[in-house]
Amino acid sequence: MRIFLLSPARASGRRAQLLLRPEANFELARRVQIGDATLGEVFAFCSGLYFRGKLDYARRFARPPVGVSGVQIITPSRGLQPPETRIGLNELREFARVNVEASESDFVSPLQKSARILGVDQDCEVVLLGSIATGKYVEALLPVFGERLLFPKEFVGRGDMSRGGLLLRCAAVGNELHYHRIEGSIRKGQRATKIAAMTGPKRIE
Repeated sequence: MRIFLLSPARASGRRAQLLLRPEANFELARRVQIGDATLGEVFAFCSGLYFRGKLDYARRFARPPVGVSGVQIITPSRGLQPPETRIGLNELREFARVNVEASESDFVSPLQKSARILGVDQDCEVVLLGSIATGKYVEALLPVFGERLLFPKEFVGRGDMSRGGLLLRCAAVGNELHYHRIEGSIRKGQRATKIAAMTGPKRIE
């Protein structure tokens, strides 16, 4: 069994501000205005390639326990939420006000609480699709999941755009990445080869 935790998009960025403008008339903005947009599509709009890659990949390879969503998005203020969660102006503005940092209790407390009540047992792997170098997610999640908390080895040394492209390609062709335990791992490495120069993701035998 395996579930994925996706790091959040930046809710205070330029693209997020487009969704908050009263005069915005494109479809997603209109649905945000009435509280009928999904968390997944809003964050994909705000973040672009990287978040779309994480979402597509997680949906392709999640194998969750019964009754648990295999894809969980880390939010700035409401812990873990499935991508189908409906949000609107109030939620997006709330996300923008909270710093996603290990020292921010308004971020860490809801995240740890929701992780503890998620309902996954010791047989379920938990894969973080997000940065492990800064510690802002790892420090909050390791006390809850311990050695079950994993990350894709191929993420080390890659920037966000490279990770996003890699994940989209893997999801499209059905190649799953290699996962390593975060606990005790080297979290930084040399810069990886640009995604445009790759011939394809590595297949797990």
